[in-house]
Amino acid sequence: MPTQALRIASPLLRWYDQHRRHLPWRAAPGKKSTPYRVWLSEIMLQQTTVTAVIPYYKAFLKRWPTVEALANAKLDEVLQAWAGLGYYSRARNLHKCAQIVATELNGQFPATEPELLKLPGIGSYTAAAIAAIAFDVPANVVDGNVERVLSRLFALTTPLPKLKTEIRPIAATLVPQQRAGDYAQALMDLGATLCTPKSPRCPDCPLRTKCRAYADHTPTDYPRRAPKAIKPTRYGIAFLLTDDRGRLWLRRRPDTGLLAGMIEVPTSAWDSQKPLLKAVHPKVKVQTGWTPLRGQVAHVFSHFELRLSLYIGQLAGPRPAGEWVTLKQSRHLGLPSLTRKIIDMYEKSA
Repeated sequence: MPTQALRIASPLLRWYDQHRRHLPWRAAPGKKSTPYRVWLSEIMLQQTTVTAVIPYYKAFLKRWPTVEALANAKLDEVLQAWAGLGYYSRARNLHKCAQIVATELNGQFPATEPELLKLPGIGSYTAAAIAAIAFDVPANVVDGNVERVLSRLFALTTPLPKLKTEIRPIAATLVPQQRAGDYAQALMDLGATLCTPKSPRCPDCPLRTKCRAYADHTPTDYPRRAPKAIKPTRYGIAFLLTDDRGRLWLRRRPDTGLLAGMIEVPTSAWDSQKPLLKAVHPKVKVQTGWTPLRGQVAHVFSHFELRLSLYIGQLAGPRPAGEWVTLKQSRHLGLPSLTRKIIDMYEKSA
């Protein structure tokens, strides 16, 4: 092991043994991690905070305690349980991955990064995390917390996102051959509890004597960031069509693209210009035309902001293809947050 790795891993692991976070997917000290639990937590933690994930993780594990149980679940059940975590493609890949592991791999997750990368929904970071934490493979696990810790430790001036490319080979030289899983989790815990983005607790840090940013009294200067691009705004119209029984028309989105395969209130295309109602309304007959609802639904995606105007109409002709549900039934569907916002606004106006 490189001397530098020893200098960092040893004090970090001593600190971790005393101050590790107790998380529901982590094995107790001295116990082996369960690959299924590690995989499930890592998929959920993509783009989501630990605090937000914990109740979802517990609910999933109670409902589907094994990879075989999850593989046998219906996709709509998984999507419904996932509702609120966002990025629904993760849930679809989660279900698909469970089916492959259960049927093609005899319920056993592979232990190496190359084999893990072959599974749907598992990218380079997730493969490294599963290999390290579940199988103690000395894998190079670099998440946002690790980037922050190492950027301060070595006073790296390259701004994010370019820093990600620079930091990986540096991080790889520090991975110990023993307790690789604990080391990966220790770095994450250090970033989450002490080496935080604002007001880092440097005096409590086990690596403070080795940290260049601490020596220079500049920890909050790192990691440096390139100026954020302004998110464009897109506009559209959502159509709340009801039948004579007060049921609401919902349809399923295509299997590819944003919110793939999810159930939605039908909308127009989302564009940079506000659409004209006469050009985009569904080709269905409504009794008195489409009536606008006051206000807008605003929703933020990763690359743009969306603003939807809402129009209400009651069906007066042939029923379009899709699902027809009461407001009560809609609460039990796995709806994306955007659709839930639309229905909530409609319900408040009713």
